[in-house]
Amino acid sequence: MAKPCEDDALAAARLPTRFGEFRILAFPGETTNREHIALALGDMAGEVVVRIHSECLTGDVFHSDRCDCGEQLDLAMERIAEAGSGIIIYLRQEGRGIGLVNKLRAYNLQDEGLDTVEANEELGFSGEMRQYGDGVAILKCLGVSRVTLLTNNPAKVTALREAGLTVRREPHTVAPKAENRDYLRTKAGKMGHLLD
Repeated sequence: MAKPCEDDALAAARLPTRFGEFRILAFPGETTNREHIALALGDMAGEVVVRIHSECLTGDVFHSDRCDCGEQLDLAMERIAEAGSGIIIYLRQEGRGIGLVNKLRAYNLQDEGLDTVEANEELGFSGEMRQYGDGVAILKCLGVSRVTLLTNNPAKVTALREAGLTVRREPHTVAPKAENRDYLRTKAGKMGHLLD
């Protein structure tokens, strides 16, 4: 595989996974002070399968059932491996942009009956603080202009289209669990996510 944009990356390496061998590239965050990651597999020509995934330590690493994040990340890696090429942009904006410590505080408020948006607002934040400009910059750096975007979030589609990319959205859902049904309802009802 060619190594597009590697000169602009802070570091790059081969990353063998259970889904296949990806190329991992670290990029500086322009809108955050944390590095972002691109996992690239195969050829980036034509329409590229893309997942823009925001960091979720509890879901991605510890497999929390409070959300669907870890399962969505695994599904994206699996789908990209099946397609033979694609990119996962892993944006370091934990907890819808409020950070890990505040996310854990929000968990406690959710256990007291608030939904995820209300909990963030109770802590003094807006319900959604994530931004996608850094993800767009990474995709452009990698030479990507047409994407099949694995997402349920219309805000991601809008951000990419407003930046000049051609976007075809593909639904990206996992089966709900008892522990995350209310969370998913909030995503659909208050954030406009396109969930069944």
